[in-house]
Amino acid sequence: MQTTTASGRAPRQITGRAVLFCFIAFFGTVFAMNFFMVRMALSSFSGVETESAYKAGLSFKNDVAAAQAQDARHWAVEALVQRGDNASVTITARDAQARPLAGLTPEVRLAHPTDKRRGVALEFVELTSGQYRSLTPLPEGRWDLVIGLKREAETVFRSKSRVLL
Repeated sequence: MQTTTASGRAPRQITGRAVLFCFIAFFGTVFAMNFFMVRMALSSFSGVETESAYKAGLSFKNDVAAAQAQDARHWAVEALVQRGDNASVTITARDAQARPLAGLTPEVRLAHPTDKRRGVALEFVELTSGQYRSLTPLPEGRWDLVIGLKREAETVFRSKSRVLL
């Protein structure tokens, strides 16, 4: 005796071949999605924060000495971030006696917090002695404002702070 469904047809038999095709389709879909997701993850962020962790570790001692020398100077360096249509950064540098610091070259960049490839180097012009203003258009978003002031070839001041533009 053959059973029938409500539509009057015989029910479809599940064969070994049908189970094999479903099994292959299921795992093929899982592997394809995993491949796609891994490829997207690796192309958007390599995971490398420092090119050479060994060299960064060796330079740590020099960084500590530079930070101590910077603290001993007692300089007051302020960055004023203006938002809006004419967004700009104005940096004012004064010594311990509140006199403007002349002869400095600012090296300032906006570093993206999660992707250093999106960082933007800012170009500055000296307005008055010890006061500098950015000329580069500022992108919107959250950025790390990294300020470096150089005298000749030596970086004499470094600062990093989070800003919202």
